[in-house]
Amino acid sequence: MNATAALQERIRTKSARIGIIGLGYVGLPLMKAYWSAGFHVVGFDVDPKKIAAIKAGNNYLKHLGDDYVAELIRTDRFDATDDFTRLTEPDAILVCVPTPLGRHLDPDLSYIEQTTDAIAQTLRPCQLIVLESTTYPGTTRDVMLPRLIKSGLSCGEDYFLAYSPEREDPGRKDHSTQSIPKLVGGIDQASGELAAALYRQAIHKVISVRSAEVAEAAKILENVYRAVNIALVNELKIILTEMGVDVWEVIEAAATKPFGYQAFYPGPGLGGHCIPIDPYYLTWKAREVGHTTRFIELAGQVNHQMPDYVIQRTMLALNDHGKAMKHARVLVLGVAYKPNVDDVRESPSFELIRQLRQLGAEVSYHDPHVQHTHPMRHYPDLPSMQSVDLTAEMLSSTDCVLIATNHDACDWGLVARHAQLIVDTRNAMIKVANIQGTVVKA
Repeated sequence: MNATAALQERIRTKSARIGIIGLGYVGLPLMKAYWSAGFHVVGFDVDPKKIAAIKAGNNYLKHLGDDYVAELIRTDRFDATDDFTRLTEPDAILVCVPTPLGRHLDPDLSYIEQTTDAIAQTLRPCQLIVLESTTYPGTTRDVMLPRLIKSGLSCGEDYFLAYSPEREDPGRKDHSTQSIPKLVGGIDQASGELAAALYRQAIHKVISVRSAEVAEAAKILENVYRAVNIALVNELKIILTEMGVDVWEVIEAAATKPFGYQAFYPGPGLGGHCIPIDPYYLTWKAREVGHTTRFIELAGQVNHQMPDYVIQRTMLALNDHGKAMKHARVLVLGVAYKPNVDDVRESPSFELIRQLRQLGAEVSYHDPHVQHTHPMRHYPDLPSMQSVDLTAEMLSSTDCVLIATNHDACDWGLVARHAQLIVDTRNAMIKVANIQGTVVKA
């Protein structure tokens, strides 16, 4: 039996072992999905604290629920390790590592490269490797494949290589890892077919595409689409505000059209693990092949400037209340990048806090999901902060409440009754009654 047939049989009978590299927002739910499907799973991560937490049954991703990990460790079909020499054990290795940007908005593929080198050192016949990390078209073939070739094995015959983009949306309740359709593209036909067969065991709907490059480009398109449309409504917000028109009302009115329009909403800037980062992977690759991405880069500029606009609106609002920004007591509501999660990756709240402090404001924050901040790669000078209690006394003694994230768990009625000045970047106060102070939308 050749390697293709042997691996197909192991996948079909669920006797294949699944290795997940990177146990973060993508890898941990993926590991749970394959475990739930009946496979034996092994999680790999370079962070020993994550491994220790998992083995103790503690879930460090709170939006998934307290018992999310505890269920895994009660069975003999699960293990977690930081020992990458054990990569010889899995029959399928799914790579879910970070793909951040460098200082000059260039792709940082170091995590993919290091992980691929580790796989190459233990690579054996009859293994399938699938990259899930978001990246530019050509990464799987041009970055991973040459490193794996060093093993001396032949791709498509001895081992198999494919790409399947992650589509996680932390905190979303109407979809899960299993229910979100999965794109799969292989380096070759055999690799693509094996990867699709593997995902069909755990994911409800799997769509095969012609190549890894198609799947890579599709993921980039998904996030460019969002970035560009968010930039559009952010730009409209600035223009319409000057015209005395509420952009939120405009969006609600436009959304009544049953076709040809999809609602996007403005905010204080982009956050999260995808939209602020992924479009720049395409702009970098485009320059490599002699083209520019003017539309995408313009959207990036608009979104990147939104914290500046919010700070300007906050300064003007304080001025109207007879307060200077210097020494003003400002409470930032929400540091997570979106509602109802504890995910602070690329959150614009930290840029707001940085600028407020730079202008001399006394800044505190409240976030029911983020009790304390940790050192941020882009903000090395920001001190660690603790979330303050949201009380009537705190709100009354604050010169300005700046709403950066509209968590459901925030007591918006309390804010309405006791805050003197509210700068609202999320339209959070629109349905709150008995607002005693002044609300300025930003």
